[in-house]
Amino acid sequence: MSKKPSKGGAPSLDMTPMVDLAFLLVTFFMLTASFRMAEPVTVDPPSSIGKVDLPDNHIMVTIDDNGRVFFGISNSTAKTEALKEMAAKYQVQFTEQQVKKFSGLPSFGVDIKDLPRYLDASEQERTKFQPQKGVPMDTITPNNQLKDWIAIGGRKAVEVFNAAKAKAEESGAEFKSEKPRYAIKCASKTKYIYVKDVVSTFGDLKIYQFNLITSLEGGGTVINPE
Repeated sequence: MSKKPSKGGAPSLDMTPMVDLAFLLVTFFMLTASFRMAEPVTVDPPSSIGKVDLPDNHIMVTIDDNGRVFFGISNSTAKTEALKEMAAKYQVQFTEQQVKKFSGLPSFGVDIKDLPRYLDASEQERTKFQPQKGVPMDTITPNNQLKDWIAIGGRKAVEVFNAAKAKAEESGAEFKSEKPRYAIKCASKTKYIYVKDVVSTFGDLKIYQFNLITSLEGGGTVINPE
Protein backbone atom coordinates (compact mmCIF):
# COMPACT_ATOMS: atom_id res chain seq x y z
CA MET A 1 0.00 0.00 0.00
CA SER A 2 1.56 3.21 -1.10
CA LYS A 3 1.80 6.27 1.15
CA LYS A 4 0.19 9.50 0.13
CA PRO A 5 2.96 11.90 -0.76
CA SER A 6 3.45 14.87 1.54
CA LYS A 7 2.87 18.30 0.09
CA GLY A 8 5.70 19.64 2.25
CA GLY A 9 5.85 22.86 4.27
CA ALA A 10 5.31 23.51 7.99
CA PRO A 11 1.83 22.92 9.45
CA SER A 12 -0.14 26.09 10.26
CA LEU A 13 -2.25 26.75 13.37
CA ASP A 14 -5.11 29.23 13.40
CA MET A 15 -4.74 31.28 16.63
CA THR A 16 -7.86 33.37 16.10
CA PRO A 17 -10.13 31.30 18.42
CA MET A 18 -7.51 31.36 21.19
CA VAL A 19 -7.14 35.15 20.94
CA ASP A 20 -10.92 35.54 21.07
CA LEU A 21 -11.07 33.33 24.15
CA ALA A 22 -8.34 35.35 25.87
CA PHE A 23 -10.19 38.61 25.29
CA LEU A 24 -13.45 37.05 26.54
CA LEU A 25 -11.73 35.98 29.76
CA VAL A 26 -10.16 39.41 30.26
CA THR A 27 -13.54 41.07 29.71
CA PHE A 28 -15.22 38.66 32.14
CA PHE A 29 -12.72 39.34 34.93
CA MET A 30 -12.89 43.10 34.38
CA LEU A 31 -16.68 43.09 34.69
CA THR A 32 -16.91 40.75 37.68
CA ALA A 33 -13.88 41.81 39.74
CA SER A 34 -14.41 44.09 42.71
CA PHE A 35 -11.64 46.46 43.77
CA ARG A 36 -10.51 46.38 47.38
CA MET A 37 -11.14 49.63 49.24
CA ALA A 38 -8.17 51.36 50.82
CA GLU A 39 -7.53 51.00 54.56
CA PRO A 40 -8.61 54.10 56.53
CA VAL A 41 -5.30 54.08 58.41
CA THR A 42 -1.80 52.78 57.72
CA VAL A 43 0.29 51.46 60.59
CA ASP A 44 3.85 50.22 60.66
CA PRO A 45 3.80 47.18 62.99
CA PRO A 46 6.85 46.10 65.02
CA SER A 47 9.12 43.47 63.48
CA SER A 48 9.68 39.89 64.57
CA ILE A 49 11.44 36.76 63.35
CA GLY A 50 8.53 34.33 63.84
CA LYS A 51 6.27 33.54 60.93
CA VAL A 52 2.64 32.38 61.00
CA ASP A 53 0.33 33.13 58.09
CA LEU A 54 -2.67 35.33 58.83
CA PRO A 55 -5.83 33.32 58.01
CA ASP A 56 -8.34 34.73 55.56
CA ASN A 57 -11.12 34.44 58.15
CA HIS A 58 -10.33 36.95 60.93
CA ILE A 59 -11.62 39.77 63.12
CA MET A 60 -9.07 42.57 63.24
CA VAL A 61 -8.58 45.48 65.67
CA THR A 62 -6.04 48.07 64.46
CA ILE A 63 -4.51 50.76 66.70
CA ASP A 64 -2.62 53.70 65.21
CA ASP A 65 0.07 55.93 66.74
CA ASN A 66 -2.54 58.23 68.30
CA GLY A 67 -4.46 55.42 69.95
CA ARG A 68 -7.38 55.47 67.51
CA VAL A 69 -9.03 52.07 67.16
CA PHE A 70 -10.23 50.64 63.85
CA PHE A 71 -12.34 47.51 63.49
CA GLY A 72 -12.73 45.10 60.59
CA ILE A 73 -14.08 41.65 59.69
CA SER A 74 -12.67 39.82 56.68
CA ASN A 75 -15.88 37.90 55.87
CA SER A 76 -18.29 40.25 54.06
CA THR A 77 -21.41 38.27 55.03
CA ALA A 78 -20.52 38.30 58.72
CA LYS A 79 -19.67 41.99 58.39
CA THR A 80 -23.10 42.98 57.05
CA GLU A 81 -24.92 40.79 59.58
CA ALA A 82 -22.96 42.44 62.39
CA LEU A 83 -23.84 45.90 61.04
CA LYS A 84 -27.56 45.06 61.03
CA GLU A 85 -27.47 43.92 64.66
CA MET A 86 -25.40 46.93 65.73
CA ALA A 87 -27.79 49.25 63.88
CA ALA A 88 -30.74 47.78 65.76
CA LYS A 89 -28.96 48.06 69.13
CA TYR A 90 -27.86 51.68 68.63
CA GLN A 91 -30.97 52.66 66.64
CA VAL A 92 -29.12 53.86 63.55
CA GLN A 93 -30.69 53.54 60.10
CA PHE A 94 -28.70 52.30 57.08
CA THR A 95 -29.83 52.14 53.46
CA GLU A 96 -29.24 49.06 51.30
CA GLN A 97 -26.57 50.97 49.40
CA GLN A 98 -24.78 51.87 52.63
CA VAL A 99 -24.90 48.24 53.79
CA LYS A 100 -23.42 47.16 50.45
CA LYS A 101 -20.59 49.70 50.78
CA PHE A 102 -19.94 48.58 54.35
CA SER A 103 -19.45 44.99 53.19
CA GLY A 104 -16.46 46.16 51.14
CA LEU A 105 -14.76 48.20 53.88
CA PRO A 106 -11.54 46.58 55.14
CA SER A 107 -12.01 48.46 58.44
CA PHE A 108 -13.44 51.67 59.88
CA GLY A 109 -12.77 53.98 62.81
CA VAL A 110 -15.84 56.10 63.49
CA ASP A 111 -18.74 56.21 65.92
CA ILE A 112 -21.70 54.21 64.60
CA LYS A 113 -23.86 57.35 64.53
CA ASP A 114 -21.35 58.85 62.04
CA LEU A 115 -21.07 55.64 60.01
CA PRO A 116 -23.90 56.40 57.52
CA ARG A 117 -22.25 59.71 56.58
CA TYR A 118 -18.87 57.98 56.40
CA LEU A 119 -20.27 55.38 53.99
CA ASP A 120 -21.82 58.06 51.78
CA ALA A 121 -18.46 59.81 51.42
CA SER A 122 -16.12 58.98 48.55
CA GLU A 123 -13.01 56.90 49.19
CA GLN A 124 -10.85 60.03 48.99
CA GLU A 125 -13.12 61.96 51.38
CA ARG A 126 -12.96 59.14 53.94
CA THR A 127 -9.23 59.70 54.44
CA LYS A 128 -10.03 63.21 55.72
CA PHE A 129 -13.36 62.35 57.34
CA GLN A 130 -14.22 64.21 60.54
CA PRO A 131 -14.68 63.18 63.22
CA GLN A 132 -12.62 60.02 62.73
CA LYS A 133 -11.53 59.48 66.32
CA GLY A 134 -11.65 55.70 66.14
CA VAL A 135 -14.33 53.29 67.29
CA PRO A 136 -15.48 54.42 70.79
CA MET A 137 -13.97 52.27 73.52
CA ASP A 138 -15.10 53.93 76.73
CA THR A 139 -14.70 51.42 79.54
CA ILE A 140 -16.41 53.72 82.06
CA THR A 141 -19.65 54.58 80.25
CA PRO A 142 -21.91 52.09 78.43
CA ASN A 143 -20.67 53.47 75.09
CA ASN A 144 -18.05 50.78 74.49
CA GLN A 145 -18.85 50.21 70.84
CA LEU A 146 -15.63 48.29 70.21
CA LYS A 147 -16.70 45.67 72.74
CA ASP A 148 -20.06 45.30 70.97
CA TRP A 149 -18.42 45.10 67.53
CA ILE A 150 -16.04 42.38 68.72
CA ALA A 151 -18.79 40.40 70.46
CA ILE A 152 -21.37 40.66 67.67
CA GLY A 153 -18.86 40.49 64.81
CA GLY A 154 -17.14 37.45 66.28
CA ARG A 155 -20.44 35.65 66.83
CA LYS A 156 -21.61 36.37 63.28
CA ALA A 157 -18.26 35.22 61.85
CA VAL A 158 -18.59 31.90 63.69
CA GLU A 159 -22.20 31.48 62.52
CA VAL A 160 -21.22 32.07 58.89
CA PHE A 161 -18.27 29.68 59.26
CA ASN A 162 -20.43 26.92 60.78
CA ALA A 163 -23.11 27.35 58.09
CA ALA A 164 -20.54 27.10 55.29
CA LYS A 165 -18.91 24.07 56.91
CA ALA A 166 -22.24 22.28 57.35
CA LYS A 167 -23.19 22.99 53.73
CA ALA A 168 -19.86 21.62 52.49
CA GLU A 169 -20.18 18.47 54.61
CA GLU A 170 -23.72 17.93 53.38
CA SER A 171 -22.66 18.13 49.74
CA GLY A 172 -19.48 16.11 50.31
CA ALA A 173 -17.26 18.98 49.16
CA GLU A 174 -13.86 19.68 50.70
CA PHE A 175 -13.92 22.49 53.27
CA LYS A 176 -10.59 24.31 53.67
CA SER A 177 -11.59 27.50 55.50
CA GLU A 178 -10.27 28.05 59.05
CA LYS A 179 -12.32 28.99 62.08
CA PRO A 180 -12.42 32.79 62.63
CA ARG A 181 -9.48 34.16 64.61
CA TYR A 182 -9.03 37.45 66.45
CA ALA A 183 -6.04 39.67 65.79
CA ILE A 184 -4.60 42.98 67.02
CA LYS A 185 -2.46 45.16 64.78
CA CYS A 186 -0.73 48.25 66.12
CA ALA A 187 2.02 50.61 65.06
CA SER A 188 5.50 50.12 66.44
CA LYS A 189 5.19 53.53 68.15
CA THR A 190 1.72 52.93 69.63
CA LYS A 191 1.73 53.48 73.39
CA TYR A 192 1.30 50.37 75.50
CA ILE A 193 -1.71 51.79 77.37
CA TYR A 194 -3.76 51.87 74.13
CA VAL A 195 -3.00 48.23 73.39
CA LYS A 196 -3.73 47.31 77.01
CA ASP A 197 -7.23 48.82 76.75
CA VAL A 198 -7.98 46.69 73.69
CA VAL A 199 -6.62 43.56 75.36
CA SER A 200 -8.78 44.35 78.41
CA THR A 201 -11.82 44.56 76.13
CA PHE A 202 -11.01 41.10 74.78
CA GLY A 203 -10.64 39.89 78.36
CA ASP A 204 -14.05 41.31 79.34
CA LEU A 205 -15.53 39.18 76.55
CA LYS A 206 -13.58 36.14 77.80
CA ILE A 207 -11.55 36.06 74.59
CA TYR A 208 -8.10 34.98 75.67
CA GLN A 209 -6.70 33.74 72.37
CA PHE A 210 -5.77 36.25 69.70
CA ASN A 211 -2.84 37.11 67.46
CA LEU A 212 -0.53 40.11 67.34
CA ILE A 213 0.29 41.33 63.84
CA THR A 214 3.96 42.06 63.20
CA SER A 215 6.12 42.59 60.14
CA LEU A 216 8.73 39.98 59.33
CA GLU A 217 12.29 41.24 59.60
CA GLY A 218 13.42 41.58 56.02
CA GLY A 219 9.88 42.10 54.71
CA GLY A 220 6.46 40.50 54.82
CA THR A 221 3.55 40.41 57.29
CA VAL A 222 3.13 37.71 59.90
CA ILE A 223 1.19 37.04 63.08
CA ASN A 224 2.48 35.90 66.43
CA PRO A 225 0.21 33.70 68.52
CA GLU A 226 -0.62 35.16 71.92
